[in-house]
Amino acid sequence: MNFYIDPAFYVFLAVAIVPAAVLGFSGHRIKYYGLAASLAFLLLLFGGNAEGMLAFAAFLAIACVVTFWELASWKSGQKALWKFRCALVAVIAPLVVYKIGAVFDHNLMGFLGISYITFKAVQVIIEIRDDLIEDMNFTDYLYFLVFFTPFTSGPIDRSRRFTEDANRTYTASEYADLLARGIMLLLVGAVYQKVLGTVFHHYFTPAPLGGGPWWAELGAQVKDAYMYGFYLFFDFAGYSLMAMGASYCFGIKTPRNFRAPFLATDVRDFWDRWHMTLSTWLRDFVFMRAVKSATRRKLFKDRLHTACAGYMANFLLMGAWHGLTVDYLVYGAYYGVLMGATDVYQKKSAFHKRHKKKNWYKVVQWFVTINVVMLGMAIFSGQMHTVIGGLIHG
Repeated sequence: MNFYIDPAFYVFLAVAIVPAAVLGFSGHRIKYYGLAASLAFLLLLFGGNAEGMLAFAAFLAIACVVTFWELASWKSGQKALWKFRCALVAVIAPLVVYKIGAVFDHNLMGFLGISYITFKAVQVIIEIRDDLIEDMNFTDYLYFLVFFTPFTSGPIDRSRRFTEDANRTYTASEYADLLARGIMLLLVGAVYQKVLGTVFHHYFTPAPLGGGPWWAELGAQVKDAYMYGFYLFFDFAGYSLMAMGASYCFGIKTPRNFRAPFLATDVRDFWDRWHMTLSTWLRDFVFMRAVKSATRRKLFKDRLHTACAGYMANFLLMGAWHGLTVDYLVYGAYYGVLMGATDVYQKKSAFHKRHKKKNWYKVVQWFVTINVVMLGMAIFSGQMHTVIGGLIHG
């Protein structure tokens, strides 16, 4: 059963919300029921896939063992760097093996949701190392990893925020507000994904360049880039809204994932609005750490060059996280270059500093941004690969 796709999922979700609502309205904690419901939904998710179920169970066992091994070491004052590194390698290795296997059409250690649960497990290990997590009980950790509503495709929550919600009891009026908002998010998300996403996907018809006039062929390619961009937004934002809505019904305020991304006035602003839980995760656990390490080692001559290198590392990892294919890796490199170029331009350009607050300049910035974003969509979807391949073989 596929979450947010199969009609049966919505039936089971509606049934599962009823006991959560009873607990919420009566002032009881929903956590233990939410954990049981999550495990039941994951059984439905993996029910027809024994291989995926075994891979998931193996990952869960590895993550629990190495995380609490590291936590016990930190609590006892034996803060060994090698234990931290071993724990990181242990939880990242299944995802790496899966991504490499996928290149050769083999599913090795893979299961639906592996990318997102890996980010959760890595976050906890790093925050233990940073002394941000001083203690965590097994139930809270397990619930954080297996909570079903964002399991397959995010949004990516943070353990401390999630645990605070999970252990909270709400008054009847507080839970009524959560439930109402949750149902509204479910309905809006369904309209986004099922209606608007379907409409834009219908008009996404990628094809190599034909023999027509150049302006018509170019127009067709631009149309497809925009149609895919809007389709991806409404499909993914719709899913994210539904995941948020279902979470609210279980008393968990899963964070927002999109905030009007196509109104962004530069690519940095775009990533502050698009798949926000992924971009902030990468910012906190990849970019900032890469910049800090490079600065400490004096690898680059100034902070601007260091930031540009950090952007490239950050977005190449993001591309690889989507998949080890040419399209995804080029997509990551594309945004790494754009983010660095934007940083250099905004900090070095006297023209930008002189006009950045003027309305006409903001409109120009938006126009440039929306077009470079849609070019990125063409790379991500494989459309550019198709066009270039057609030119080479044509």
